[in-house]
Amino acid sequence: MNRENKKKSFEKGYYKKHACNETFLCKSCGRTVVPAGAGSEHRNHCPNCLTSLHVDNEPGDRAAGCGGRMEPIAVWVRKNGEWAIIHRCRICGSLRSNRIAADDNPMMLMSLAMKPVARPPFPLEKLEEMTALMGGDGSVK
Repeated sequence: MNRENKKKSFEKGYYKKHACNETFLCKSCGRTVVPAGAGSEHRNHCPNCLTSLHVDNEPGDRAAGCGGRMEPIAVWVRKNGEWAIIHRCRICGSLRSNRIAADDNPMMLMSLAMKPVARPPFPLEKLEEMTALMGGDGSVK
């Protein structure tokens, strides 16, 4: 049974109280995703490419009519130090935060974490100017 049709099979809010332990095929990379190894009973994204599907309005409700791919756009660190992935729906633009899973691809997670450093929103030459203005030699090398 695919994730898009689960809301038709179970009563409203079923996945808020029950584990989501079905195997599914990732709509982005095509890999088979199994619940084992997630470190949680609620697998909600592919551990290979970190992509999810927009099936919930609230966690576990399966009420979203969109069904679009939720692409990973960033990571953030919660108060307790746990990492979470920010997903954005490619169809409606909705943003969601999801806990990382124990078997998530570490290279993909680090790639997301380093994206702001690799692509700053300003030219790197500005760093040299600001360093010089603050009394440094202006060199970032």
